[in-house]
Amino acid sequence: MEKNAKIYVAGHHGLVGSAIMRSLQNNGYENIIVRTHQELDLRNQISVNRFFEEEKPEYVFLAAAKVGGILANNTYPADFMYDNLMISANVIHAAYQYKVKKLLFLGSSCIYPKMAPQPIKEEYLLTGALEPTNEGYALAKISGMQMCKFYRLQFGCDFISAMPTNLYGINDNFDLNSSHVLPAMIRKFHEAKLQNKPSVVLWGTGKVLREFLYVDDLADSLVFLMNNYSQESHVNIGTGEDLSIHDLALMVKDVVGYQGNIVYDSSKPDGTPRKLLDVSLLHSIGWHHKVSLRQGIEEVYAWYQSQK
Repeated sequence: MEKNAKIYVAGHHGLVGSAIMRSLQNNGYENIIVRTHQELDLRNQISVNRFFEEEKPEYVFLAAAKVGGILANNTYPADFMYDNLMISANVIHAAYQYKVKKLLFLGSSCIYPKMAPQPIKEEYLLTGALEPTNEGYALAKISGMQMCKFYRLQFGCDFISAMPTNLYGINDNFDLNSSHVLPAMIRKFHEAKLQNKPSVVLWGTGKVLREFLYVDDLADSLVFLMNNYSQESHVNIGTGEDLSIHDLALMVKDVVGYQGNIVYDSSKPDGTPRKLLDVSLLHSIGWHHKVSLRQGIEEVYAWYQSQK
């Protein structure tokens, strides 16, 4: 991307979009265009087409999405499927119509088959049944990635997709009804510490394994891919390392400084048993993560406290 290129970041207020903004600005890109959801509803095709016709962005980071944890995905599957299908279809098709030079679409590692072999290689997509608790979201995201592939094959569009692992970072969602596991833990342990609660209850058994990537590392990788990758296959983005939810809880508890006990509610779902990405393709292109999990949690907790 040329430094003066017009770059559209869709979803710039979100966890990923705001990190992309920081990375672009830190790398000297200044001609960035954004719209809030109130200014541009990406689910509305007419509005999206009008925006692309007026602004004519040269590069697009498609980070806009309706996202949430197990509870939200399981409760509102139709909302997650509709919103994400519309966002993907409208933006990708408009990027083709208005001759965008390059588009990068964000998938999510939760759209791989529930029982995929570990670590998960890119080619395992669409080889098995999905995790039922987030199937609506997964189907919509898979459709977006396949659209990028098919628009490349049929029209020669330089559309690429990235598949991030579990993310956390500044501007994360800490709402206990819709957040992902790591920010939920930070909030639960923080509030338990303030209220001197004897224990904190966490969902599931604590035995499932998860991989976590600091969102600023992700953003750095996306700018890298926009400048260095142009292939049909999507690219896994992660650390290549995982740990149990229990070990994660102990780490967050230690960072927060909570002294009580951890109790697991095994009547609540665990989700996929393990979800570790094979990041050998990413490493072969020349990118590696920089922020350790503990360092990232410390930075997010400091930010979380500053917002209070």
